[in-house]
This record gives sequence, structure tokens and C-alpha cells, in this order.
Amino acid sequence: MSVREQSQSGALSAASRSSCEAEEVAPGRCLSLLPWDRFSAWLHCVCVVGFDLELGQAVEVIYPQHSKLTDKEKTSICYLSFPDSNSGCLGDTQFCFRFRQSSSRRLSLHCMLDQLDRDLPVSLKKDPAYYYGYVYFRQVRDKTLKRGYFQKSLVLISKLPYIHLFHTVLRHIAPEYFVKNEPFLEAVCSDVDHWPPPVPGKTLNLPIMGIIMKVRIPTCHDKPGTAHIVQFTHQEDTQISIALPTVHEVDLFRCFCPVFFHIQMLWELVLLGEPVVVMAPSPSESSDTVLALVSCISPLKYCSDFRPYFTIHDSEFKEYTTRTQAPPTVILGVTNPFFAKTLQHWPHIVRIGEIKLPGEVPKQVKVKKLKNLKTLDSKPGVYTSYKPYLNRDEEILKQLQKGVQQKRPAEAQSVILRRYFLELTQSFIIPLERYVASLMPLQKSISPWKSPPQLRQFSQEDFMKTLEKAGPQLTSGLKGDWIGLYRHFLKSPNFNGWFRTRRKEMTQKLEALHLEALCNEDLLFWSQKHTEVETVDLVLKLKNKLFQADREHLPVKPDTMEKLQMHIDAIILALPDDLQDILLKTGTT
Repeated sequence: MSVREQSQSGALSAASRSSCEAEEVAPGRCLSLLPWDRFSAWLHCVCVVGFDLELGQAVEVIYPQHSKLTDKEKTSICYLSFPDSNSGCLGDTQFCFRFRQSSSRRLSLHCMLDQLDRDLPVSLKKDPAYYYGYVYFRQVRDKTLKRGYFQKSLVLISKLPYIHLFHTVLRHIAPEYFVKNEPFLEAVCSDVDHWPPPVPGKTLNLPIMGIIMKVRIPTCHDKPGTAHIVQFTHQEDTQISIALPTVHEVDLFRCFCPVFFHIQMLWELVLLGEPVVVMAPSPSESSDTVLALVSCISPLKYCSDFRPYFTIHDSEFKEYTTRTQAPPTVILGVTNPFFAKTLQHWPHIVRIGEIKLPGEVPKQVKVKKLKNLKTLDSKPGVYTSYKPYLNRDEEILKQLQKGVQQKRPAEAQSVILRRYFLELTQSFIIPLERYVASLMPLQKSISPWKSPPQLRQFSQEDFMKTLEKAGPQLTSGLKGDWIGLYRHFLKSPNFNGWFRTRRKEMTQKLEALHLEALCNEDLLFWSQKHTEVETVDLVLKLKNKLFQADREHLPVKPDTMEKLQMHIDAIILALPDDLQDILLKTGTT
């Protein structure tokens, strides 16, 4: 970029920043924005990982410099930021990894991030125990270096699972970084520190080194399966802008091409939280395939661990490869041939060749038996003895095969496949949603003078009885052992995670209904008929209710909190002066 271009880029970024600041979100009760708070809302840090002849892979740069990473985290980043030597990745390679955070650290604007997180679909909510790493790796011949190769990775470390967004950022900045080095990296981070917060549901303008990315983060209120097109305004069309169709989705059809005929079986394995290992020739194929698998049960959240790229140096290597206990319920993406031997005891192995969109109809590949694993070849396939519960849906296979013959765009094929997975997951989950909703007590059983009633217990047998008349057959034509699939699912981590979330939501709804019932009572009249001790006790309880509703963001009607505060104020004013002073000063715990 010339000096003139840099000047134009700076002017564009400055103009964009002012527009970003105009759309600033101000969630009340949050701390003021400090330097690097905007950056921290999107990224934890940016790392540069190089190869040292004596040390091997090493973190050369961490930016911003105050970013904290433990030695264990740095080691993880080092090993996960380079492809295995056998991958032979010459040129530029992009991929993604995920690793455990070794200690909990709170950001200065954690309350804002928590609030934004609540509005996200469950599958996009941050996992406090993990970081994502987004990698742009370059390996080119360089005779001036002892090793004969230039090898370096630019890595974005973030809590956010926005794969497409961060890969797009890296494609734009990494090639220029490898030429201009650290001053360029500082300018990139400065741009990110002027981005608006990652608010779900809004069109966000994200300036980055001379362009503006226009993105929309999905919300939990979006109808599943609907796409929101990011619109350009006339004024912004004069600027260098790119609209991202998604922040988080991978190219689903491309990822599933090598195992095209087994998509439904793979959906079952992911739904049931079965241990799956993906063996691929490079980290790009490995990470894309693992992320595609995890996303195929959306809008359900995959609740177990998953590693888009996993190496023999990983801190969990021994834990995940031990033969002394059953394989853990995780999905691993690997590229090192050593894993073909180390993980051959795993029940489900997906072998992926080099991923490319087929120019002809994919050939059917049979499921290979586990006994063939010792001679695992490079041919794509699924190695398992698993027998699917549901009959195979031939219609979706014909539809996608027809698309290949007609040269339908890959994006359209992915949309069809994503809709198929969505409808399959919804058909499966709707009967569970309907049954769990029936566990909610009737509204008339909620009394303002008693604690909120409890949810009824989940009974597996009661649920099974509902399937005869209100099962998945109402929305899906697929035949098979649905009952067996549900029984297996009810023992899985995905069911536990889903039910925990639903139970929390319903409990909060009961608390909100209880608050509304209190608001509809004449509390001042009640207090006049009771002793001062009882009245003080009521005030303290009401204050705690308000505090709880605020802290937990209970789904109450907008005026409920105000009405309850008015009740509290009226009761306090009717008390003697000495008690008034005490109660007005008394906070909540």
C-alpha cells in the first residue's frame, strides 16, 4: 500500500469509526469503555508464531502487549498454529483450532459481553472454558534461511466462534502483514479497537485496513433457517465495502462431499454425542469438517468438547487417546498418520481425502468395518460398526446429486443441506419441547404469598408415551426406530445440556410470573394489617426479588420492575422515620 493509499485507508477508517461510535450500545450498569475494551469484545489477542531452529515453534509477537496468556496457553498456540510436517502445506493455508483456557480471566467490559451473549442463538454463545484460534499459515521456499523455508502463522485468538468473519479478516490482512510486519499489525489492532460491540441483530460496519466489512450477527429471536441479507445504503456504496453473508457458517456441502452418502448417519452420531475422529490430509480439511459436523444439529447446541485441529502435542493428548477407558464424547480433527494407530480403538472414524467440489456425482462409499482400521488407507470413508436408527433419506441424496449434475452453485447446495439438517433436528426436538413445556405448573397455581411452584420432574417413560400421537412423524416422513434414537439421546451430553438450559429458562419464567403476581397485589394495604417486623421482612424480600430480576435478567414485562419499586417506596414511606432511614440505606445481597 502506497503512502497515498494508507492515507485514504486512514481517512476511511476514521469515517467508519465515527459511524461505529454513533451506533454504540450503552447497556446500563456496565463499566465505561476503556482503551482496548472494544478490541477485547472481539479478540483476546493477535499472535505471530514462527519457527526457530533451536526452539522449534515459538510465539514471536503478542499484541496488544498487555494481553495475558499462560505458558501452557502459549505452548498450545505454538503447536496448533502449524500444520503437521506430513501435511506438506506449501503456500498459504487457513484453518481453525480450539483449546482450553487454563485460568479464568474477566474482561473489563464483561457485563456488556454477558448481556450480548444472552441474545445469541445457543450454538453461538461463548464457552468460558475455551478459546478459538484462527490461523493464516504461510510456508514458502527461502534460500536465505538455514531451514530453506519461510514458515510463519498469523493467529487471531478469540472467544467468539465467528469462523467466516475471522477467516475473511485474515485473508485481507495476513498477506500484507508478512511484508510489513509489526507496524502493520499495530494498525490492524487499532482498527479492531474502533469496531462497535458485537451486538446480535444489528448490521455492523467493521473497518479493517481500507475496507469496511458489513456483518450481521444472528440473534436467538431469528427464525431458524432464515437468512438476513446485509443491505447497502446508497451513501456507503461509494466506499470499499464487502457484505459477509454469514459470520459463522462453513461451506457445508463441500465439507460433507467426501462422505456424501453417510450424512444422516453422521447427524445421528453428532446428535448422540458419540466419540468421532476426523482424519484429514491438512488442518484446513480437518477443521472445516469438524465444524461442519458440530453445526449439523443446529439449532441444538453440541455440548461436548470438539477440536477442529488436534495434535500429538496437545495437553489433552493422553487424556483423549488412553485405552484404559472408553473414548470420551468428543469430536477430534487430526492430520498426523500416527493417529491412525493411536485412535484405532475409537468407535467412529471419518476419513477425509482432499476436499474439493465434485464435478461429477459422488460415488457411493460403503461404511467400512472397524476391523479394517489397521490398514487405514487414504480413501474417504466412514469406519464404524454403528447401525443407524433411522432409514436413509434417499430424497435429499437425489436432490443434491441432481444439483451436481446441473452444476448448481456450491452455496445453493449448502443451503439445501443446511435446511435438511435443520428440519431433521427440529422434527426430533419438537416432541421434547412439547413434553417439557407440559412440566410447567399452571399460572393459576402461582400465589404471591408463597414461593414460586417447582417444575414437575422429567419422566422418560411419560415422554415416550407422548410419541405415539405427538412424535416426529407429525413433521418428518422418515421411518425407523425413533424410540431407540430418543432413548439413546436421553443419555447423551447434548440432552443434558439442552434440558439444563430449558429448565433454567422455565424456572426464570416462573420467577417472573411470581413477580408479576406480587405487583398485582395491594402490598401497602397488606403491610398496614401486619406488624412492623413482618413489613420490614416483606420490604427486604421485595428488594432481593428486584435485585435477582435485574441480575438474572428475568423475562418480566417492562413495567413490572417499576411497579414493584413503587410498591417498595410506598410501604417504606408509611413506616416510622427511623425505619425509613434504615430501609432506604439497606441494599440487597
